[in-house]
Amino acid sequence: MNDVYTPPKVWTWEPGNGGAFANINRPTAGAQTEKELPIGKHPLQLYSLGTPNGVKVTVMLEELLAAGHSGAEYDAWLIKIGDGDQFGSGFVAVNPNSKIPALMDHSTPTPTRVFESGAILMYLAEKFGAFLPTDSSARAECLSWLFWQMGSAPYLGGGFGHFYAYAPEKFQYPIDRFTMEVKRQLDVLDQRLSDNKFVCGDDYTIADMAIWPWYGGLVIFEQYDAAEFLYVASYTNVVRWANELHSREPVKRGRMVNRVRGEAHEQLRERHDASDFETKTQDKLEAAE
Repeated sequence: MNDVYTPPKVWTWEPGNGGAFANINRPTAGAQTEKELPIGKHPLQLYSLGTPNGVKVTVMLEELLAAGHSGAEYDAWLIKIGDGDQFGSGFVAVNPNSKIPALMDHSTPTPTRVFESGAILMYLAEKFGAFLPTDSSARAECLSWLFWQMGSAPYLGGGFGHFYAYAPEKFQYPIDRFTMEVKRQLDVLDQRLSDNKFVCGDDYTIADMAIWPWYGGLVIFEQYDAAEFLYVASYTNVVRWANELHSREPVKRGRMVNRVRGEAHEQLRERHDASDFETKTQDKLEAAE
């Protein structure tokens, strides 16, 4: 029997291919339902989920608050991508690409929407004058590493993660292809961190906040259950850096926000006040029922 796939002249979509997330994937853009977004009491309204891309922004917001920027107080609303919340009309109005995270800043004369996690990090860094160097050379270095992450992570998530952990069947070619690329990326990062405390040197920046949820996730949290397969322990500089960031309290808090998996005490599914970390984690909510 010949199992070799021959692409048709014109591709057509066949729903329900058996893969993870097949029930929500579509080849078209735009709203699928009418659903407005809630708006809380703070100027910054975040609509997100505790995935690596979402964690980037909640870490940034918690770091800003820890640094004394009270204007960074925010409401974080849970967007359940498995239920298709990202295709509601309100969310699509904030992000026409229907991906989390998405931010609305109501402190501006006309509310400002910002989508794509890297753009949100830059927007917040410039708004509050924090975690982004002002020296032109250092700024260029920081932005280069920020966009390194934006360009590299799809190979880690949509490439390696998909074929290794989520595809309905395991195929050697795509797993080998993306494993090679992810290990190359880890080596790039490991070499960079061999003589730098943080990704951009001595200072902690938005580049670290962007890279850590993805590559720190592999090292610390065994994302995709692939730590052994990728032999992440061999990247000793990445391990050192990942653990150092994880020891920061704002990073720990940021990782909890909009989280729906893992230990219940580490899940703060929605965040509307700093006190929510003490009173509204999932273990406390479940105990009160």
